[in-house]
Amino acid sequence: MATTTRKRIVAAAVEMTTASGWASVTMARLAKAAGVSRQTVYNEVGSKPALAEAMILDELARFLGVVEQAFDAEPDDLTRGIERAVSDVLTYAHANPLLHAVVSATHGADTELLPLLTTNAAGLLGVAKEVISARVTPYEPGIDPDRLGPAIDMVVRVVLSHVMQPSGTPEQTAADIAWLAGRVLGGRPAG
Repeated sequence: MATTTRKRIVAAAVEMTTASGWASVTMARLAKAAGVSRQTVYNEVGSKPALAEAMILDELARFLGVVEQAFDAEPDDLTRGIERAVSDVLTYAHANPLLHAVVSATHGADTELLPLLTTNAAGLLGVAKEVISARVTPYEPGIDPDRLGPAIDMVVRVVLSHVMQPSGTPEQTAADIAWLAGRVLGGRPAG
């Protein structure tokens, strides 16, 4: 599959951010790194804030791919699916250079990315909850349908909190979150 110009630009921005920080990313440097003109960068991604959002959403897609694989590996047990998904996401987060660059930014322009994962995370949360909801529904959770959305919201927000500030090993955190989610969601085997 051919890499689109937009993907090349976003990948170059991620590489620059992880190597030198978000403040080092300028449209001119990015254009040079991606092998395109500055105008092409603007045409493909727009402003620097739009580029930041594209980077975060691109990374979110990789995290959600990890979630999808985890649920696929546990088709008969919702609690095990959640546990595997949480453990795999936290393990992936631990080794993720972009996430580390965003979370460890403590000054100046480098802090511009952090709100995309915290205070301005509505888009990220919405996409994550949509994917999780689609994966949980086939298990026929034993919860009132009006309560399913808030339960999934709770799980997604707790996992995001642990992505941002881990408090234990991925395995222990996953076991704890899965235990709680299993109590709330219940569920029968999928299929």
